[in-house]
Amino acid sequence: MGGDLGPAVTVPAIARALLLYPSLSVRLFVCGDISSDIKSAGLENHPRLTLVSAACTVGMDERPSSALRTKRDSTMGEAIKDVADGQSQACVSAGNTGALMALSRHFLKTLPGIDRPAIVSAMPAVNGKRVYMLDLGANVACDSETLYQFAVMGSAMARTVEGIGSPRVALLNIGEEEVKGNDQVRHAANLLQDAPSINYIGYLEGHDIFTNKADVIVCDGFVGNVTLKTCEGIAQFFLAQLKESFGQSLWGRVLGWLIRPFVRTVYARVNPDQYNGASLVGLRGIVVKSHGNAGIDAFFNAIEQALHSAERHLPDGIESSIGTVLLDKH
Repeated sequence: MGGDLGPAVTVPAIARALLLYPSLSVRLFVCGDISSDIKSAGLENHPRLTLVSAACTVGMDERPSSALRTKRDSTMGEAIKDVADGQSQACVSAGNTGALMALSRHFLKTLPGIDRPAIVSAMPAVNGKRVYMLDLGANVACDSETLYQFAVMGSAMARTVEGIGSPRVALLNIGEEEVKGNDQVRHAANLLQDAPSINYIGYLEGHDIFTNKADVIVCDGFVGNVTLKTCEGIAQFFLAQLKESFGQSLWGRVLGWLIRPFVRTVYARVNPDQYNGASLVGLRGIVVKSHGNAGIDAFFNAIEQALHSAERHLPDGIESSIGTVLLDKH
């Protein structure tokens, strides 16, 4: 289960998912007694919930190398192994990101032609659209070939999950001119320009992330993670500023009450909880990473992400695209 709040969040989220999706079955890997949480969520003796005991857990501050060496029998390790063995179609975890990636690579392996898995998530864009961004933190330093592979996987995900025939792919950069950016980004651009199966549209600057100019945005994990957390922070800051401004006077409180439905509608579109659930793509199985501090709504969204990825056979779609693009390249 993992995460900062553990079963207090994951169990109610599972209960909601089981209620809304009659075809869903959950295998919950636990270490210790969570019977009180199961009872509180009304899941005692639920026919589609199986509790599986594991020997230990992975700490949120544990090094990935340590987890890989000593915690393969943890709740996280056993859950990923369950996917590798075909017992489950997807794994969802709110635990240690580095450990999740290390254990996923160990048990699931990468798809042919992929050197490194990436973390990808949907972000809101104008007109109700979504944009997929990767990498969001798995690989802080990437060469041009790795960025090229990220573009292939991101394009395949947008095609498979969103049904976009020819996803627009952009490289995140400090300018739109061809001479801008570091060597890795410029060399990746050359590779993408020569790939006819990828609809590469060029560079994209940070202020255009949400403008629906691209369906897939590619960057290294350092840039992606900083960008993601900055965007989440801005959303929270904006809401806090609204509350503070409307609370400073009687007229402000009246105005705040009048426009509350509008504010709620707008915030719902940009609320980070709506987009919780980042996929580890490039693996021979589905693994979805939830925020460690996710609440019930957010963790439920991560479960939904895993379910939809399984229904659409995401790894198969990515593998098929990889084969096509690599043939183009050679």
